[in-house]
Amino acid sequence: TSSSLALRSEQRKARDSVCELLPGTRCRAGDEKADRWRSLGIVWRNVILMALLHIGAAYSILVIPRAKPLTWVWSYVCFIVTALGVTAGAHRLWSHRSYRAKLPLRVFLAAANSMAFQNDIYEWARDHRVHHKFSETDADPHNATRGFFFAHIGWLFVRKHRDVIEKGKKLDVTDLLADPVVQFQRRYYKTSVLIMCFLVPTVVPWYFWGETLWNSYFLASILRYTVSLNVTWLVNSAAHMYGNRPYDQNISPRENRWVTFGAIGEGFHNFHHTFPFDYSTSEFGLRFNPTTCFIDLMCWMGLASNRKKASVEIIQSRKLRTGDGSYGAVNSTQHKEA
Repeated sequence: TSSSLALRSEQRKARDSVCELLPGTRCRAGDEKADRWRSLGIVWRNVILMALLHIGAAYSILVIPRAKPLTWVWSYVCFIVTALGVTAGAHRLWSHRSYRAKLPLRVFLAAANSMAFQNDIYEWARDHRVHHKFSETDADPHNATRGFFFAHIGWLFVRKHRDVIEKGKKLDVTDLLADPVVQFQRRYYKTSVLIMCFLVPTVVPWYFWGETLWNSYFLASILRYTVSLNVTWLVNSAAHMYGNRPYDQNISPRENRWVTFGAIGEGFHNFHHTFPFDYSTSEFGLRFNPTTCFIDLMCWMGLASNRKKASVEIIQSRKLRTGDGSYGAVNSTQHKEA
């Protein structure tokens, strides 16, 4: 009725006057909810593009039976190269400096990183250092305390929290700025992504064994890219929520064997956050760790050197001191005594 509408109007004016007098006051639950949504700063472009990408990946599954076996093999090879660009490149080399790489290897890893299309090396490494230094806080780009969805993909759907930006500016990234390979890739990133992530995977099957461009595009580009994104994101989500914590039970990252398998060795996450300088990200060496195998091979070929490793004594001591006693040389009695 008109009288009830007039009453609501008067109530709204009264609330507004209170808000003007007390600007720090939350006047109603609806305002708080609306402010929360506004503060998220949803990036609709990313939401739409990721939705389309995953729809394309779902369709790609239907293409698999129609493609040639060589195209299946090529798609897997592209997946491995993509993964190495992140694991051996942006992560273990440029983020943590856990080993040294000569120019030819750095160039290869930069090209592989462009195939991964997960931001350029400089931004990836800078944000990853912020993630380690301020893990599970608002300064963590993919803060797992905000839920599985946010840690997995949701963080890409919203603008970075101001703490991520502010803390990132305070980190020392002079090594990244001084690396000509990193700076070259950053300068020509969009072009390198177009070539490495989409053109090369698509054209090779078509040119060399007569695959259709349609099949090679959806398998070697779209499906491969989508799978590689999700296995990387599982390190941020599943490996921060599910699994045991044999090295430090006081932090969120876990040991997750399924993530280890999918992300070619990156699922030993409790170990990695406890000993971030270790080039293997695991105490088990080559076991279930293709990235470590690759780095060791590069060392054998003379393209890499100075691998950093946590000693057995340090690892066992840390297990006794802060681990959950779930595996290793520490039994339950030792754990309780420690």
